[in-house]
Amino acid sequence: QVQLVESGGGLVQPGGTLRLSCAASGIIFTADAMAWYRQAPGKDRELVAHIASNGDLWYADSVKGRFTISRSTAGNTMVLQMNSLKPEDTAVYYCNRVTVGRAYWGQGTEVTISS
Repeated sequence: QVQLVESGGGLVQPGGTLRLSCAASGIIFTADAMAWYRQAPGKDRELVAHIASNGDLWYADSVKGRFTISRSTAGNTMVLQMNSLKPEDTAVYYCNRVTVGRAYWGQGTEVTISS
């Protein structure tokens, strides 16, 4: 079993920054694929950023150049650095991890961008 716990959400003004973290525990592997998703009110959950097993990174066009995904050397922590935040980034952000072919989700952390 794998547990994922997100932290770092909050309310910030447009143009501000936030740093989301996802701490994993349980039976995990350094090369697990990991990702951040988000779900805005009334919208479907969407993929924001992804780290592949080989370390390749992928970003949604809407966040490219503003968000940076990374993971710790041990692979048990994943971070999403979010800069130049916009109101349209408002959503609940979820951590996702695929371990031995099974996907796990965190409980989500709320991000609100508003003046």
